[in-house]
Formats: sequence, C-alpha cells, structure tokens
Amino acid sequence: MSKKYEYAFPMPSVTVDLIIFTIIKDQLCFLTIERKHPPFRGHRALPGGFLEVDRGETLDEAAQREAFEETNLKDLFIEQLYTFGDPNRDPRGRVITVAYYCLVPSGVKPVAGDDAKNAEWTPVYGVADMAFDHSKVVQVALDRLKGKIAYTNIAYQLLPKRFTLTELQNVYEIILNETLDKRNFRRHIMSRGLVASTKERRGGAHRPAKLFTFNQKTADSQLACLTSTS
Repeated sequence: MSKKYEYAFPMPSVTVDLIIFTIIKDQLCFLTIERKHPPFRGHRALPGGFLEVDRGETLDEAAQREAFEETNLKDLFIEQLYTFGDPNRDPRGRVITVAYYCLVPSGVKPVAGDDAKNAEWTPVYGVADMAFDHSKVVQVALDRLKGKIAYTNIAYQLLPKRFTLTELQNVYEIILNETLDKRNFRRHIMSRGLVASTKERRGGAHRPAKLFTFNQKTADSQLACLTSTS
C-alpha cells in the first residue's frame, strides 16, 4: 500500500548539536567528544545525534535527550541557536543540523555517548579545529552567549543561588574575555533589576560581602517578552 503523500524531492537527514558551556578554573569551557567512528574518527566534535524521526521526536526533545545523555542533568536551560545547512558540511550526505546551547554548573562530570571514546571540557578560547563545521558552530554560540548576558540573567546557571557581585562580575569577565570596570558593572546590573539583595553576608568579621540572588520577577518578564508572538 502506497503512502498517502510522496515527495519527488530528496529528503535530507536532520541532527541536533549541543554547545554545553560551563566554567572551570576561571575558564569558559564547552563539552567536546572524541569521535569513535568515521567520518572524522579521532577528532574532537560537539555532542549530538540524529533526530529520531520514527518515534515522532521534536527538535527540542532531541536536544533535551542529548543533553541528558551527556550530563545526566534534567531541566537545563537549553535554547535553540541556529540552523547550519551548508551542502558540504557532512561528507556522509546532505545533513542539516539544528544547534542548541545550554549552561551547566561547574563540577558536572560529562558522559561519552556510544559513538564517542571520551567526553571532556575544552576551553572555548583558542579551540583547535574540530570535526564538520563545529568550530563555526561554537563561535556562533559564544557570540550569542556574550550578547545574552548583556540583557538577561542567563548567568544564573553558572552561579550558586546566593552570590556576591564580585562573583557575578567574574562570570561576566570570563564569558566576555575582558576586564570590566567595577563601578560601571554594578551600576549596569542594578539598573536593569537583574539581581536582588538578600539579608545574608559572606566572609569574615571585617566587611563581609553582601549576597545577592537573581530577580525571578525580572527574569519572568524578560522571558515573556522573548516568547511573545504579538
């Protein structure tokens, strides 16, 4: 019995690739795997995989699945980044990939999937050539992350629930790869309402540092603006 609809055009394969960021020893890092099979066997690559079309998997579901397989963490912040469809990006044939990026706390132990020898955290600045077009994908993700922290509280994924403004500035400087003026940074953060002061302090008896938390009300408002279709 023939299918109800048949297409006269060739059908490409679809994959999802993940750029999973974290901070390790004051360095912005991302997760890489060593490919076990051709093409690019032995090369570093981004974790990811083919969309499971037969079971009706959506792109977001595939990204969440791959992220969990690599980190053992659920409910991560994951955002669709960009679609990469250069005809020659994959020597196996026409493969279109939808890239996602996410942030995880430091200390997460990566897990290599079935198609990889090992998984490790790799410093994002000065990264060597990677398989496929993954070096380009990482750069696009880095640019998105830099832009995102300018107007959202996305950095909360990389910090404890309570933090000092110095710790927050350190995260910004690591991501941006530059030194920021302390006074201007604090003015920018407070004026945007990204953080809220708590009654807690950390440190010794001599001027302990005030602790802050991210402002959930502001975050919800930003999310509503970003997802609004009006």
